[in-house]
Amino acid sequence: MKLFVASKAFPREEVYSLTDQVRRSSRSVCANLSEAWRKRIYEAAFISKVNDAESEAAETQTWVAFAVKCEYLNREAGVELHTLYEEVIRMLVSMRCHPEQWIVAANR
Repeated sequence: MKLFVASKAFPREEVYSLTDQVRRSSRSVCANLSEAWRKRIYEAAFISKVNDAESEAAETQTWVAFAVKCEYLNREAGVELHTLYEEVIRMLVSMRCHPEQWIVAANR
């Protein structure tokens, strides 16, 4: 939500470009994680969706870097958002590398 709020200040000409992309990728992290959670009875599907969430988080970091370079975000805000997404990525990598902690048995 911090990113969504920050993107409200992006220039109007970016509404269908950078603003749209950064909002889409940031929301996709959550959406893919929700799908992973519902698919946790199937290890491969769980891992795939967690991997998708990780990819979207990395994409979001790229868009944040563009926003800083274009001076739509100040450097401090960009660093804060990048750091938050780095933490999210670390958690997602851990989930992907240790799915056994998240998978539920199909016969329960």
